[in-house]
Amino acid sequence: MTTGTSDYSVLAEGLRKSYGDKRALDGFDLAVPRGSVYGLLGPNGAGKTTAVRILSTLIRLDSGRAVVGGFDVWREPRQVRRRIGLTGQNAAVDEIITARQNLEMFGRLFHLGSTRARQRAVELLEQFSLVEAADKQPKDFSGGMRRRLDLAASMILAPEVLFLDEPTTGLDPRGRSEVWEAVRALAAEGTTVLLTTHYLDEADKLSDRIAVIDQGRNVTEDTPAGLKQAIGGDRIEVVAAEAADLPEVVRTVARVAAGGVEPETDREERRVQAPVSERVAALTEVARTLQDAGIAVADIGLRRPTLDEVFLTLTGRTAGEKESEAANKNKPQEGVMAA
Repeated sequence: MTTGTSDYSVLAEGLRKSYGDKRALDGFDLAVPRGSVYGLLGPNGAGKTTAVRILSTLIRLDSGRAVVGGFDVWREPRQVRRRIGLTGQNAAVDEIITARQNLEMFGRLFHLGSTRARQRAVELLEQFSLVEAADKQPKDFSGGMRRRLDLAASMILAPEVLFLDEPTTGLDPRGRSEVWEAVRALAAEGTTVLLTTHYLDEADKLSDRIAVIDQGRNVTEDTPAGLKQAIGGDRIEVVAAEAADLPEVVRTVARVAAGGVEPETDREERRVQAPVSERVAALTEVARTLQDAGIAVADIGLRRPTLDEVFLTLTGRTAGEKESEAANKNKPQEGVMAA
């Protein structure tokens, strides 16, 4: 490793992993600062889950090196497991026993002893806003509540690093919001969170930094704002009220377009847009010019690129494209894990 380990909870260099003739990871690198929420963003089948399984010691890497919590995942897996928690894509809680009993059971499995396991269950029920549901069965929970119980179980030993693999897949908007609040609370208390997702809004809202991965390789890494800025910054967008006015709207927008870029035109929606360098001056000039020319607009404004646009630009495909069956072949099942 060339980067100092003291500032990072997770470091990986040149990770490679194949399933038969399918290479899931192909020289993947990662550096996750301590106490941050770090998003690993990529299409289904890009290698996100494989990376998490290697870093959490569930599967062996073929080559490369990874250090988690200061310990090598290949040579010191027991030490790594004492410092991590994992919430996988599939719920790991028992649907029949109560939420309280689930947490006490995990506590006993992690050798806390009966008294400490009960105490820790009480602490986690409060931390994850599950006190009122403590003595109810998870089979009666909403998706968001069940996922919060999963998160609570993974925090039994208050791990230094928490891996969240697609934590909100299949949840409704309310359930996703509940999980996001729980993740923010964990990060605020100092837990390093490595989050894999193909939900672009999730990565945008939660992550301090984002690594984009595709076909098992790093594409880029930056803050959410930095990724958006990298593909063009601010854009002006004008929707003409009448299709007949589109040519004049295009000419007006072209005058303020950064670098003389030709404006993009959607004739069906009567929408014209272009990147700009001086956002307020550009908006003012376009609005005044169109008003002076007597051209009515249905909408006009400035906007920043979305992560959807960043992702499409960087990978040439959307984040939700179907995962290759070969990449999942013979992969082990995962759930909640801690030390």
